Amino acid sequence: MKTSRCSVKSKDSKKVFLEISKRLNFNFEALFSYKSKVEIVEVGSVKLYLVEGKPLFFEISHLVMPTLLFDKFYSTLPHIVVDMGAVPFVCKGANIMVPGIVRVEDEFEKDALVVIIDEKHAKALAIGKSLYTSTEIRKMKQGIVIKSIHFVSDKIWNAAKALIET
Repeated sequence: MKTSRCSVKSKDSKKVFLEISKRLNFNFEALFSYKSKVEIVEVGSVKLYLVEGKPLFFEISHLVMPTLLFDKFYSTLPHIVVDMGAVPFVCKGANIMVPGIVRVEDEFEKDALVVIIDEKHAKALAIGKSLYTSTEIRKMKQGIVIKSIHFVSDKIWNAAKALIET
């Protein structure tokens, strides 16, 4: 797979942060300086945004999302805790179904970004988009409730991990 890497000029990194902040409704100024080193790595059709060498965001089809390696961001998201039986399926990209959910933490609306964590180790397994509100999910007995967007072992995860290891 073809890969390219380029640095973003410091004057343009502010624009990158503002755009990502707007798309994700998160204040990155609180975490990063606009003078932080920003690089873009293109892996096939995916762009990975590295901030100070860490792959924190990805963009695919004009959708910017945090990677599972950006724990300061995903820790602010609502959490869905799944049982250990669901873990292998979540790590292969399965959508989240009600029977695998142990609990729904926090309140959120339909279409909210949520992080999926396992009940035993509290490790982040996936980031998904809620198909229902937290209140609706708690009342449901069956069905898919979270669409998986990014998960451990997907191509974004593997590319990001490879960048860290190099």
